[in-house]
Amino acid sequence: MSLLYFFFIVLTVFAIASALVTILSRNPLRSAFALVVHFLMLAGLYLTLNAQFIAIIQVLVYGGAIMVLVIFVIMLLNLAREESLAEKFDYRRLLAVALGVAFVLQFTIAFFSSKNLNSNISSDSVRIGTASEIGKALFTNYLVPFEIIGILLLSAIIGAIVLAKRKVE
Repeated sequence: MSLLYFFFIVLTVFAIASALVTILSRNPLRSAFALVVHFLMLAGLYLTLNAQFIAIIQVLVYGGAIMVLVIFVIMLLNLAREESLAEKFDYRRLLAVALGVAFVLQFTIAFFSSKNLNSNISSDSVRIGTASEIGKALFTNYLVPFEIIGILLLSAIIGAIVLAKRKVE
């Protein structure tokens, strides 16, 4: 077993554990910090797959900006009355557990039943994962979808400003 494969397994185990802590924790701040750990584990997984640019974007965007927003919202919510947030047992929780077990079962069957697992990473993966290659692909092969997403985001920003101005006046 190679060292890269070992790191992939370790990061996967920690990513699953931090995701479970995020979901199962009753304390919102503990869930938020477990989510930060999960984002960092995902960045490490991207590094083991030679996707350096995606790993850096994962840390900067999700680990930084999104988590600052989540922590800010948690601080704005007055969670002093945590007893009122407690939910009673209902059918949705049972359905979620059943679907989770079904997902794990399907994943296990798919993983162990495949005969030809190709675990070799392409030799071009180091070159393909760089920022310059991603930029070339964005501005050559995916230029039209890139521009459409830019227009969509611009219209969303304009809509948010119009709605915010309407509430102020």
